[in-house]
Amino acid sequence: MGTMESNEELVQLIRREIEQSDVKAISFRQFMELCLYAPELGYYTGTRSKVGKKGDFYTSSSIGSLLGEILACHMVKKLTENTSESYEIVEWGGGNGQLAQQILHKLQVDFSEFYRRLHFIEIERSEYHRELQKVNLQQHLDVISFWSPEQWKEQGKRTDTYIFSNELLDAFPVHRVRYKADLLYELFVGWDEAKQLFYECELPCENVQLLAYLKRDNIVLHEGQTAEINLAADEWLAETANWLEAGHLITIDYGDIASEIYATHRMHGTLLCYKDHQAYDNPYIHVGEQDITAHINFSACIQSGSKAGIQESKLLTQKEFLVQEGILELLQNDNSRDPFGPVAKRNRAIRQLLLGDQMSELFKVLHLTKR
Repeated sequence: MGTMESNEELVQLIRREIEQSDVKAISFRQFMELCLYAPELGYYTGTRSKVGKKGDFYTSSSIGSLLGEILACHMVKKLTENTSESYEIVEWGGGNGQLAQQILHKLQVDFSEFYRRLHFIEIERSEYHRELQKVNLQQHLDVISFWSPEQWKEQGKRTDTYIFSNELLDAFPVHRVRYKADLLYELFVGWDEAKQLFYECELPCENVQLLAYLKRDNIVLHEGQTAEINLAADEWLAETANWLEAGHLITIDYGDIASEIYATHRMHGTLLCYKDHQAYDNPYIHVGEQDITAHINFSACIQSGSKAGIQESKLLTQKEFLVQEGILELLQNDNSRDPFGPVAKRNRAIRQLLLGDQMSELFKVLHLTKR
């Protein structure tokens, strides 16, 4: 498990954390947190491109502007149910601002009255991405504020607000557990000085939150099964839903309900790493240079929401959501013979969003409502 092509400064930082711990190992969750979010050194806090051709993966907003347009129409429909002087839309973890740009453009062009009364808030943990958003969203600066999560937490409860995230929760650091001989172990990460690489070790699970999580959802792991537990996703959902006095919370991500996430055909869990559009299952290489993600357990998200006062929850595949919101009506007859013409490109993007295996069924849209 060599640390090839890793960020050496980050490797040294993680090694120091391991060295300082009593058991000479840190939990996988802490390891993943450092890999992704260590200030200026982590994958998301560093300055390399992540999304698109020059990055490591594509998101739904990389496929034309359709997802943004559909979301914009959905937001208008939901927020204008009540007559209001002003409207608030909040995006969490918007990365380079691409999806926000698509939404705001659609609102500005087709819903100008709504746009005029709009306050759009970008909440982003990474300073690098906040600066990138300011550049990419320049023409909408009159209606946007750029906040860190800390600034958001200082605000009071929100009413008539539409909060959304796209591929945010899958990037939260996860705990990993393994079930062996009737015992639950938590996976930790140590450092092998002789081989100069990180290695995985199992310690009896003493984390009561992890045990409670499995018990609450009646999750039964099988002999030898490895699984991820994303406590951070639950916390974010509960906290965000709590801030919402009334409004909508939509989160788009890949994942499924608990019975599918922890099924026997997932004996090795769902953890994956992405670098240069290649998928790996080894998080101990390319440290700080690759994305690390795990599927979202939407059953847990729905439970967290209802605890925080959410009255209505709806889980759809991305395909179901897009069809329900009228994407098929956007298909156009194309009389031109140019396969690269605007109509042909748009029709192709619609097909890709609906038929692409990775996105249409694997991605889910969780819509939570508080009245």
